[in-house]
Amino acid sequence: MIDLTQFTPWTLFTDLGFISILLLVGKFIRVKVKLIQQLFIPPSLIAGLLGLAFGPNGLGWIPLSNDLGTYAAILIALVFGALPLSSPNVSMKEVAKRVGPMWAYAQVGMLLQWALMGLFGLYVIKLIWPDLNDAFGIMLPTGFYGGHGTAAAIGSAFEGLGWDEARSLGMTTATVGVICSIIGGLLMVKWAAKHKQTAFISDFDDLPDELRSGLMPEGKRDSIGEATTSSISIDTLTFHVALVFVVAFLGYMVSQTVKVYYPVLELPVFSCAFIIGLVLKKFFDATTISRYICPQTTQRLSSSFTDILVACGVASIKLGVIVKYALPLIVLIIAGVAIVWCITFFLGRRLAKTFWFERTIFAWGWWTGTMAMGIALLRIVDPKLSSKAMDDYAMAYLPIAPIEILLITFVPILFVNGLGVWLLLACLVLSLLILLLAWKMGWWIKPNKR
Repeated sequence: MIDLTQFTPWTLFTDLGFISILLLVGKFIRVKVKLIQQLFIPPSLIAGLLGLAFGPNGLGWIPLSNDLGTYAAILIALVFGALPLSSPNVSMKEVAKRVGPMWAYAQVGMLLQWALMGLFGLYVIKLIWPDLNDAFGIMLPTGFYGGHGTAAAIGSAFEGLGWDEARSLGMTTATVGVICSIIGGLLMVKWAAKHKQTAFISDFDDLPDELRSGLMPEGKRDSIGEATTSSISIDTLTFHVALVFVVAFLGYMVSQTVKVYYPVLELPVFSCAFIIGLVLKKFFDATTISRYICPQTTQRLSSSFTDILVACGVASIKLGVIVKYALPLIVLIIAGVAIVWCITFFLGRRLAKTFWFERTIFAWGWWTGTMAMGIALLRIVDPKLSSKAMDDYAMAYLPIAPIEILLITFVPILFVNGLGVWLLLACLVLSLLILLLAWKMGWWIKPNKR
């Protein structure tokens, strides 16, 4: 009935139809199943797992095409293309003045995760399984810190450079990371409440239903944006979708142009889209165009693309790859959880001047799962968001984003050319320099002085 032997526009339509059905089924499960609510598992992840189980990589009951992985690579370009359009105009001077310690914490947390896990893969796991790819260790931060979006980005980059299994490995660590972020986070919340480490005591049973089910009651619904254009000319949603697609498309064109003239330097499309977005944002700010771009709308578009990306990405995991790498992958994940836990809570107690646990539990959710997981954990211990942890992290992330983009862009290129270890050592050295700066600036706090 459905011909998947060759790709046509109707193949795309069919894939989107099935993914949409799975997303709605995932949402229904989230609303009705109490265990899923307690674990805060997002419907997009449920949809992806259902697609994996019943799709062509599982039982074969759902006739999805083999292009789901490609969809994920395109969607991540749209996600990164939308980010600059929704970013606030804040100077680096203001960032340093307000959230210096939080910047140091978040920046070092990112760099150490990449450095330590990459070196662990090179010098520990490869001693046991010498045939593994040199970049096997970085599949942990790809999925944990980066999430499904970064897994799609780095996976597609490695595929273009000859390592076809990277995407499935990254998507797997991202999926495990989401589960670890919630289960581990809830255990740590219970510990903190018991030992009086929380500033705003809150029992999970007291959380409002909308946080658990994800359905917003009428009195608490937020606007998803403003209409900046008249529908008599062009609908405002069409206008914003067109902007994001143009940014992503220009990023793709830049990537392909570089590939033609410099075949050795294969720049990921999402990186080029992000750079194009930054350039256009500067141009829009210098003119009157920014007045007609609604940040809330572009944020919602980015979130929508991310939901579809997660579903497609998880459903595209090749189970044969996971079985093949099962033992080293288990070792990598166990070591990764331990190392990320040590980084998160050791640094959190020393670089968070106020509300250390609230800020740290948010970081744990973010650094192992997604920002949404961090927000979910934060709302448990800080229901009214009085700690301002989200605000400070959002501002601190502004100078971190370019470094993260550079990492994601050049990690595949450097590892393929045998220079990955130097990148990992550079991350380690930069981490130490930032910690030295934190000590010099008086940001470092001894736990016994709290």
